[in-house]
Amino acid sequence: MFTTLGSLGDLHPFIAVGLGMRERGHTVTIATSEIYRGKVEGEGLSFHPLRPDFSFDPDIIRRAFHPRTGGAYILRKLLMPCLEQSYEDTLAAARDADFLVGHAITFATRTVAEVLQKPWMSVALQPSIFLSAYDPSSIPGAPFLDRLHPLGPRFWGPAYRLIRRAARRWGRPLNALRGKAGLLPLNNALLDSMFSPLGTQAWFSKVLAEPQPDWQPRTTVTGFPFYDKLEPGQNLTPELERFLAAGPAPVVFTLGSAAVMDAGEFYAESLLAVRRLGCRAVMLIGRDARNLPVEPVPDTVHFAEYAPYSELLSRAAAVVHQGGVGTTAQSLRAGKPMLVVAMSHDQPDNGRRIAKLGVGAVIPRSKYRAESAAAALKQLIAAQSYHDAATQAAQVIAGEDGVGTACAGLESALNAVTKSGA
Repeated sequence: MFTTLGSLGDLHPFIAVGLGMRERGHTVTIATSEIYRGKVEGEGLSFHPLRPDFSFDPDIIRRAFHPRTGGAYILRKLLMPCLEQSYEDTLAAARDADFLVGHAITFATRTVAEVLQKPWMSVALQPSIFLSAYDPSSIPGAPFLDRLHPLGPRFWGPAYRLIRRAARRWGRPLNALRGKAGLLPLNNALLDSMFSPLGTQAWFSKVLAEPQPDWQPRTTVTGFPFYDKLEPGQNLTPELERFLAAGPAPVVFTLGSAAVMDAGEFYAESLLAVRRLGCRAVMLIGRDARNLPVEPVPDTVHFAEYAPYSELLSRAAAVVHQGGVGTTAQSLRAGKPMLVVAMSHDQPDNGRRIAKLGVGAVIPRSKYRAESAAAALKQLIAAQSYHDAATQAAQVIAGEDGVGTACAGLESALNAVTKSGA
């Protein structure tokens, strides 16, 4: 049984690995928000509702993606108030399971595993979750701290200890829940509930981050597990196919599946940037009609709700996106230069890693304007170094098998605990 919460970037990897486990003969259940029932069941996987059932209301998205306070809002206003409900749902879904696999923010998973005395493994979808003093992450809302990364563990070790101390306070509801369940408290309930003593699978590529000495013990980097269908069996629309075939490779603009619901002026500024560059473009705008421009759109720009990245991005000249790990993974896989318009959470860190790899550049969402976007894209498209670095990263990813490695690791862990009688 898999537990996950969040956007499509948090769901799609679990569907990918779930399909892989099913091919190996396992029965797979994904416990997640009710809004994803049709998507999960449409792929032939079992579904169980897991609260909170996230509402992608624009006001909630705006609060959740605030550069400085978004993480605290999600934790303290969306997740912790529903912790007991999440526990009840996870408990009900896990009774018939042999093995549990949990996203880092499904905080009830560890408690349920201990109550039912069942093995579980944790999943990290992005490097920033590890709080490594050897490979420090960019902190949302504090870009100036990136300049301190070269100070290494002597600075970041104490800095992360302060962060962990703050997390201990935020984790009090978890220890209260454990007390009600008859379990002992955890030293740092919030962070300890993210990682399993049995091991953690890092479902991203070593291109993005290599294991560090202070990562959680028994962490395995698997490579990205890829899945990108908005609906099961969906492909490029005939209209988009015709547009792609009618001219040079376009620049693709996207804000993923969550940030797109609070796009602000992103698409308006992007359209102005495209006109400055004189290039073709595909803009994936989601279902919010406010993202459509009010003025006439030139024939060189195609607007669509969504398109499978695996089919679209390989035919792009460059990609402009929000920096979510799912979109980052698909852009890296496609081997295209990218411009990251980072907002919050892991996005600034993913963007920094993209820039460090030499495959792209970063503009904070607050500073994204037509002029800056056009200038950055002109450089990304013209400079051969970006294309060479992107091609090299894509070649590494092509040699990884994220789904196969994840499935083999889960089977190995399940077999080991079965033989030991745990």
